[in-house]
Amino acid sequence: QVQLVESGGGLVQPGGSLRLSCAASGTIFSIYAMGWYRQVPGKQRELVARIIRAGTTNYADSVKGRFTISRDNAKVDLQMNSLKPEDTAVYYCRLDLSSWSTGYWGQGTQVTVSS
Repeated sequence: QVQLVESGGGLVQPGGSLRLSCAASGTIFSIYAMGWYRQVPGKQRELVARIIRAGTTNYADSVKGRFTISRDNAKVDLQMNSLKPEDTAVYYCRLDLSSWSTGYWGQGTQVTVSS
């Protein structure tokens, strides 16, 4: 069993910064990928950023140049700069133990960008 605990969400003004953190615990022998997704009401959950085992990173076009993902063992962070109101969402951490297995999700953390 794997547990993911997220922290760092909150309210920030446009142009501000937030840092999200996610720590994984449980039975973990190796990690294929860890990442962050977000969801707003009425829309599908979407990829924000993901880092794969060898260090390959993927970013949504909407966050490139503003968000940076980093990983240290079973912990993944998302540094979010130059935040915009459209970044408002619930952000979820995800861990994939392999490329073919079902991933694990965190409980989600709210990010609100508003003046």
